[in-house]
Amino acid sequence: MSVAVLFPGQGSQFVGMGSELFERRPDLLGSSADEILGWSLREVCLEGPEEKLTRTEFAQPALFALAYACYVEAEEAGLAPDAAAGHSLGEYTALTAAGALTFEDALRVVVARGLAMAQAADLEPSGMAALIGADEAKAQEVAKANNASGGRLQVANLNAPGQIVVAGSKADIEWLEENARDHGIRRAIPLKVAGAFHSSFMQSASDAVGAALAEVSFGETSFPVWANTTAAPHVSGEIASELADQVVSPVRFEASLRDMAARGIDRYIHIGPGDVTAGMARRIVDGDAVSAISSIEDVGPVLDSVGTIA
Repeated sequence: MSVAVLFPGQGSQFVGMGSELFERRPDLLGSSADEILGWSLREVCLEGPEEKLTRTEFAQPALFALAYACYVEAEEAGLAPDAAAGHSLGEYTALTAAGALTFEDALRVVVARGLAMAQAADLEPSGMAALIGADEAKAQEVAKANNASGGRLQVANLNAPGQIVVAGSKADIEWLEENARDHGIRRAIPLKVAGAFHSSFMQSASDAVGAALAEVSFGETSFPVWANTTAAPHVSGEIASELADQVVSPVRFEASLRDMAARGIDRYIHIGPGDVTAGMARRIVDGDAVSAISSIEDVGPVLDSVGTIA
């Protein structure tokens, strides 16, 4: 059996998340993390308010820290994965789990990433929309039609069958809502996000992430980590450039898991708040092969069920 761990991205946050982790992992989630963040991780995660926790500059570091702490709990219980992937932000958690980055360095970069993406979103009104009844070809077709009329709509997330997200200006999203049916798409649903993530609207954020990554050192990974941009394992020496590109490039999560399966991965474990990546994985691979560790209480039962305890 070959096991991959999957880590969630922004959108999985909720007030109250990680309460048991704060008690168990003060080494990761205590004062040293707060010093890097410049704010109380525990307070924001457990008390919110939701409006604050949902903000990009808070949600990203919070989700990264809690997902990694949850992974460490599973690892100490015997989890020894063969591969990893993350959705957007979750790619940092995957790389940290594999040893490419230290927790502290990764947290610093994620802080810079969240702030830079929030600032980029403030430059121009923009957003994202989920396409209902569309495959990648249809998504590219509608983006091309929008671009032909002067728009900047772009495919941003290829999450799973039936889960494709596009990004663009506020005007592009409004155009999409009006014209989606003309291009064979049943409906376009605007998402509650701060901006057009994973598109050219984030170029300033990509530059900032690249600068932050230039300040850290990368180690060799103990297991392969699939890159969002290429849907293939990261290549040593190219991790920083791929992470910077990721901010302005489509997240190819479906293709990543299909490549994993083609290479022999047959079990998948979501680790971290919520179960969004588990839900996407179940649409891509055999649903019975997917499990979720969303809290410490899940660790034992999931590792027992998949037989991964060393």
